[in-house]
Amino acid sequence: MFTNTTHPVVVLHDLDDVRAELLAEIRTAGAAERPGLEAALRVVDRQVIVADEERVSRWAGRILSAADVDPALDPVRAVKVLRDAVPGLGLISANDLVQSLLPR
Repeated sequence: MFTNTTHPVVVLHDLDDVRAELLAEIRTAGAAERPGLEAALRVVDRQVIVADEERVSRWAGRILSAADVDPALDPVRAVKVLRDAVPGLGLISANDLVQSLLPR
């Protein structure tokens, strides 16, 4: 059940699988490939620790940015854009997402 503090947006990420594959590649990589793979592993490691709420906020921000909507200037349009992007996203949840993007 969703509450006023949760959003009905499921965040899926298989970064543990990506990390495991990178580690396997690093073990067999040549000297030329290793630095790039290690850099990629550091990127994955930074993303693994990002909370789902932060991922949802980033996603919502990207959706609004792509639609050229500033949620602080036009929160009603921002809600509509998010609801158009996710059919089934409720009014309250979309509004909560928009509010979470506003400076406090």
